[in-house]
Formats: sequence, structure tokens, C-alpha cells
Amino acid sequence: MGPSDAVPRGAKTRTLRFMRDHPHEGAAAPGNHGSTDGDGSGVRPGGGSHAEIPEVWHGSATNRIQWLLAAIGAACLALGILLAVESNWTSGRAPLVMSVVGCVAAGLLVLFGTLAFVHVAVRVDKEALEVRCGHIGVPRRRIPLDTVVGADFTPQVTPRHWGGWGYRWRPEQGTAVVVRRGEGVILRLGDGMTFTVTVDDAEGAVRAIRGRLRPREGTPAGT
Repeated sequence: MGPSDAVPRGAKTRTLRFMRDHPHEGAAAPGNHGSTDGDGSGVRPGGGSHAEIPEVWHGSATNRIQWLLAAIGAACLALGILLAVESNWTSGRAPLVMSVVGCVAAGLLVLFGTLAFVHVAVRVDKEALEVRCGHIGVPRRRIPLDTVVGADFTPQVTPRHWGGWGYRWRPEQGTAVVVRRGEGVILRLGDGMTFTVTVDDAEGAVRAIRGRLRPREGTPAGT
């Protein structure tokens, strides 16, 4: 009788069945190299908890509704020119002059006030945040980062908060550039005032600003 015959036939059958049903029991899974450290899931975390901060961050915001207001301003300007060209200046000169000047002035004011705030571009580099309004970049605001205490994301900026569209100022709040409703960035300045600007991907702008702020004495950077 050989040594293998000493094992009962039923025990050998159960052993073979176990090995068939659990082929990797007790062996290391592929790719784990037999390590038991960690959770053993083999899943590596995603690419970091913080997005990489670009050397120069660019953002913008646009409000196409402003083009409608610009068209109204252009119509007022055209009406003033038409009155000046087509009217009979021999009678009622004073009222006609007032009408022409009023239409032209209103048209220019509305045109500038809307076209300047159809679009806003924001740039953040290692030295400053720069805001350019309109497609010609006027008005413009540059804020050195060494005057900034902190930066916050706000999900909803509306003209109601600031009394209208465009470049706004309120003595108890500070200044703002509002071209549309929605997300924006609030800068807290060293003089106690704030500067708010509506811009797409405002969270990215806040990360870029906080990543460049220099720690102040007793205050964590970017808070």
C-alpha cells in the first residue's frame, strides 16, 4: 500500500474540489506582489486633492443681454444725428438743440455703459489680479496681491446686491465689476474693503489667488 492510499478517498475528493473552486486562495493577487499592507484593494487614488495652480490664470465672463441695451443706445445716438441733419433749424432752435444733445448724450452714455461691460477678462499672476472690462479693456483695475488679505468664492452675485450692472461702488462694501448674475470672486483687501468680480470658474480663480498670497503675521495664507 503506497503512502497516498493511506488518505481516505472522500478526503481527497473534498481537497480537489476546494482547490478547483478557490484556485488563488492563499496566493497573492496579480499586481499586489504578495503585499498585505494598506487596504489591499489595489486601487490608487486620483491625481491629488488639489488642482495644479497655473503660472498665470485667465478667466472671463460675458453677458449677451448687454448687446440689446447697446442697440438701444445706438438707436438714441442715431435719432440725435437724424434730428440734427433732417430738422428745419429756422424755427424752434433751442428745443431742437436740446433734443439733439439729449439723444446724442444718452446714446453715447448707454453705448459706453453697456459695451464696456458686455465682457470682463480676469488675469491672476504672481504679483497681481488684473480686471479688464469690455473688448478694449477699459475700465481697468489692477490689485497687487500684497494688498490682499484673502479671497473667497461666492456662488451668486446679482446687480441687486450692487445697485446695477457695470463698475459699482458702495461705501459699506467696496467696489465690484458685475457683468452678469452668477459666481464670482470676493477679494478682502488690507484696508478693510472688498473687491468683487463676476467671472466663470471663480473657484479656480480663488485657488490661484490663495496659492500666491504671502502669509501674514498671525494669519494663515489665503484665509
